[in-house]
Amino acid sequence: MREAIFSALESRDLLAGASVVDLYAGSGALGLEAASRGAASVTLVDNGQPAVRAARENARLVERSARAGRAPAITVVAQSVQAFLGASGATWDIALLDPPYELGDAELQRTLETLAPRLASDAVVLVERSSRSAEPGWPDDVELDRRKDYGDTTLWWARRS
Repeated sequence: MREAIFSALESRDLLAGASVVDLYAGSGALGLEAASRGAASVTLVDNGQPAVRAARENARLVERSARAGRAPAITVVAQSVQAFLGASGATWDIALLDPPYELGDAELQRTLETLAPRLASDAVVLVERSSRSAEPGWPDDVELDRRKDYGDTTLWWARRS
């Protein structure tokens, strides 16, 4: 599934030089994949200490393996997603959200509404959820682009409109 995500982003020429935020990052796998494929900056956000430790370790590995002068700027933030979005003034080209399955639909919608003003004008938002979950509640200026099912997982692709 990760290969499908990044092949799609690369085919749309969205990764090279992009600013990426990975919310509910866990070990940082999605964001760090973006970094390894040409994103200029990646911010990994999670509030679980084991996840933050793993993300920091994985980020160091990606930074060390980058060619000289080509290392992306990777930041790991140990904070809740809502607190981070509320305090951040950054803007992102790509937002990756893989929230825990137990995260409620209303909380996900609140996250998307808080995220929307921080999206670049042509930003892409990717939400990974259980295929049993309802479609995310998109903010007014974000619209569904496509949905793709992979067994028990659904990827929701949206764009800033």
